[in-house]
Amino acid sequence: MNQSPSGSSDEPAKERVIVAAFGGNAVTRANERGTHAEQLANVREMCERVRPLIEAGHRLVIIHGNGPQVGVLALQVEAGNALGVPDQPFDVLGAMTQGQIGYLIQQTLGNVLRGSTADGERRAIVSVVTQVLVDRTDPAFQKPTKPIGPFYDRELAERLAVEKGWTVVQDSGRGWRRVVPSPQPIEVIEAPMIRALSTAGVIVIAAGGGGVPVVREPDGSLTGVEAVIDKDLAAERLAALVGADTLLLLTGVHRIGLDYGTPTQRDLDVMSVTDAKRHLADGQFPPGSMGPKVKAAIRFIEDGGREAIITAPEALAAALAGADGTRIVAG
Repeated sequence: MNQSPSGSSDEPAKERVIVAAFGGNAVTRANERGTHAEQLANVREMCERVRPLIEAGHRLVIIHGNGPQVGVLALQVEAGNALGVPDQPFDVLGAMTQGQIGYLIQQTLGNVLRGSTADGERRAIVSVVTQVLVDRTDPAFQKPTKPIGPFYDRELAERLAVEKGWTVVQDSGRGWRRVVPSPQPIEVIEAPMIRALSTAGVIVIAAGGGGVPVVREPDGSLTGVEAVIDKDLAAERLAALVGADTLLLLTGVHRIGLDYGTPTQRDLDVMSVTDAKRHLADGQFPPGSMGPKVKAAIRFIEDGGREAIITAPEALAAALAGADGTRIVAG
C-alpha cells in the first residue's frame, strides 16, 4: 500500500480495527472534584470524539485510564476503616473502577449512537473486566515506584507501612504516599474473547486502568497482585493480541514535540521506529509523561501493527485522517 509522507494512505479509507487509549484525566479533569455529573459530561465528550470513527465503519476497542477514580476509591476505603469497614486489596479497587468507568462509557456511547444502526436499534457495546498477566519475578516487584492513594504525614505513613506491609515514599514534597510495583504486561487474559467480540462488530471497552494485574500460579490458576500496569503498555498488548491496525494513544497535546517546552521545540507529523528509539535513548521522552506512549507505539509496530498515533482527544478524527497527530510507523 502506498502511503503519503504523513503516513496516511492514498487509497480510500477502509475499515480498520482501532484500539483507542484515553487517559484517566479524560474522565476526571485536573480542575474538577470528580463528581458523577462531571464524569458523565466528560465521558459524553469522549464518546462524541469516537462517534465519527464508529459511524465510518471502523471496529473500536476503547481503553481508559483510572488514576483519579482509583485514588478516590482508596480515600473512601481509608475513611471507611474508621467505621470498621474492611480494606480491599488494590487489584480489587482497579476492578471496581473498570466497572464504574466501563458502565459510564457503555451507557453513554449507546445513547450517543442511538439510531445510528440501519434498524434503529442500540449498538452492541460491552465492557469487559480485564485481567493482565505479569511476571511474579518482574524487577518492578522489588522496587515499587507508582504512587497511589492519599497523602499522609510521615508518622502515619510509617505506621501504615508497618501495619499493612506497604512501601511508602515522600512524593513531590506534598507528603508521603504508598507506592506499588508497575510490572510489564505479558498477556491480556481476555484477549481472545475481546477479539471475538470485535470481529462480531461489538464495540468493546476493556483493560481499564491497564487491567487488573494477575500472576499465574504453579497449578495454572490466576491470582491478583497489588500493582499498576501502565495503561499505554497494556493497550499495546491488547492491540497486538486482537490484531488491531491502529493504536491511538490519546494525551494532552496534538503532536509529539522534540525539545518539548523550549524555544527550539519541533513538533513531529511522522516518526519512524528507528528515530523513536533514538529520541527515547536521548531522553526526549521522559518516563513520567511521553515515554510510555512512545514505548507502546514502538512495541506495537514491532508486533506487526500498521501505525500508532499519538494525539489529543479533540484531534482524534483529524489524526486518523492524517491531518493531525504524530504517526509512528515502521522504518
